[in-house]
Amino acid sequence: MSTPLVIDYYTDILCVWGWVAQRRIDELNRCLGNKIDIRHHYIDIFGDAVNKIPTQWHTKGGYEGFSAHVVESAAPYEYTQINTNIWSSVKPTSSANPHLVLKAIKLSHTRQDSVAYELKFRQAFFIEAQDISNINVLFALLDKSGLDKEKVKEKLADGSAMAALMRDYQQAKVLSLKGSPSYVLDNGRQTLYGNVGYRVLLANIEALINKPEHDASWC
Repeated sequence: MSTPLVIDYYTDILCVWGWVAQRRIDELNRCLGNKIDIRHHYIDIFGDAVNKIPTQWHTKGGYEGFSAHVVESAAPYEYTQINTNIWSSVKPTSSANPHLVLKAIKLSHTRQDSVAYELKFRQAFFIEAQDISNINVLFALLDKSGLDKEKVKEKLADGSAMAALMRDYQQAKVLSLKGSPSYVLDNGRQTLYGNVGYRVLLANIEALINKPEHDASWC
């Protein structure tokens, strides 16, 4: 069996385009299976949301304007549910806490667990309008699903989860990633960024999967 193609996938959990991309990620995994290895990483877009939104949207309606923008952005995608209370009555302060807890889950349990809880946290925010910047909300979600949160807390307490998160943030800067989501392919030689359609993603990924090793650089 050939080695799966690694896709380094960077998102901010509060980014609506990362939420829109969820269906595409699910479909890539369904379609390509063990031919790909999607590795989830995090990028700092809403790390300081409590300052970012009032500053960048102060002439465009502030939180209410940003909320309307997010709802409107997701509207064309019938599979992407959005609760209209997000960014209006529910105003997360930072994406760093959910990113940090997800790193702790990965270190204390498995990568698959971390990916599963990434989706749970996104659903909690975008569908249920829960404030996932609040650590108590995050741990309540862990309690609800039965994950061993004491093991998670150990990785938060010893700093290893923070180190892993900083590694992601720093690597995103090294790669000069422009935003969320970003798909890094071919060991950093190719990056797809933003609201990239499924067919475009699939075509680029299949081209790399099907490329003979000796054709890696034909020029």
